[in-house]
Amino acid sequence: MNEMSELERLRAEIPRPAAADLRAEEGRLMAAIGAADASAPGTSRARPRPRARRRTLGFGLGAGLAAGALVAGAVVVTGDPSPHGGSGTTTPHLMPVASVQLLNRAADSVRGQKELHPKPGQFLVYESQSTNLSEDNDAGRHWAYLTREKRKVWLPLDGDSTRGFIEAERLVPKAIPGEAIPPHALKEVGRRGPEKLADTDGTGGRTGYQAVSRLPTDPAKMYEHLYTGLGHDARADWDAWGRVGELLGEVYLPAAQRAALFKAASAIHGVTTTGKAADAAGRKGVAASMVDPIGAEREEYVFDPKTYDFLGTRSVVINAGKAKMPVGTVTGATAQLRVSLADQAPPV
Repeated sequence: MNEMSELERLRAEIPRPAAADLRAEEGRLMAAIGAADASAPGTSRARPRPRARRRTLGFGLGAGLAAGALVAGAVVVTGDPSPHGGSGTTTPHLMPVASVQLLNRAADSVRGQKELHPKPGQFLVYESQSTNLSEDNDAGRHWAYLTREKRKVWLPLDGDSTRGFIEAERLVPKAIPGEAIPPHALKEVGRRGPEKLADTDGTGGRTGYQAVSRLPTDPAKMYEHLYTGLGHDARADWDAWGRVGELLGEVYLPAAQRAALFKAASAIHGVTTTGKAADAAGRKGVAASMVDPIGAEREEYVFDPKTYDFLGTRSVVINAGKAKMPVGTVTGATAQLRVSLADQAPPV
């Protein structure tokens, strides 16, 4: 294996960003350019930034390498007063009356769910499973396959991952239709950690428990929050839908904010219901979903069909021409297995 093959293998450890995430980075870059132009006489105000890329957490060393690979394609803008970096100066978004019944039921079910009450000094512990599309070059050919992983993450209440920990088990990878699994991917199967955690995008302060506990509890205000800094087109709806997903990952929303989030999400234009879905652990459910307006995938948030508990997420190809993969191919999925509290971090 030569140096370039090794670099590609290391990059393969980084989950492939979804199309919406890549467009969000493009938007941030253009916003940064626009902000610079706006400082010159006679120029107009910069366009508000869309949502940030989903949070990327990993092992200390591996995440450091990942950060090096990611920074080349991203502009990091600091000093955002809003959890989503919006300027708050755009035309207000009023929550429409029309809504998706599945998400309304999910909001109503929150009242019957067990509530965690974290105390200062404690850790929120997230146990999850994920599937991610990985592409790399090795042995003289291009490979595309699905990596699979179980992980357990300890995060302090402020979301500062530099004080967090992670342990993970890399599972046997899965082939995608028409492709094979590279030999080196099988060698990566096994356990790792616990180790210190690293955050490659610095969003922890915006998604920590202390921050999300201050989010609106009124659905209409939560709806406005999801659209902070966004426009009034299909792309804005897609980015708002992505922000919902950011708050459904390794983030713990108090019950009031969780119910408001589901109610607000139900009113996002373009959201529909997908009758048959499954999370990364294979649990069957129904999904609230949205189609990428310019991409090739449908982003699904999967719920238990009886209790309406949130199970996980799934990205599914709907345009074979754009994705270069068969329709129905799952390119990414998560499963939220358990969220609990711990008084102390694991020994490392």
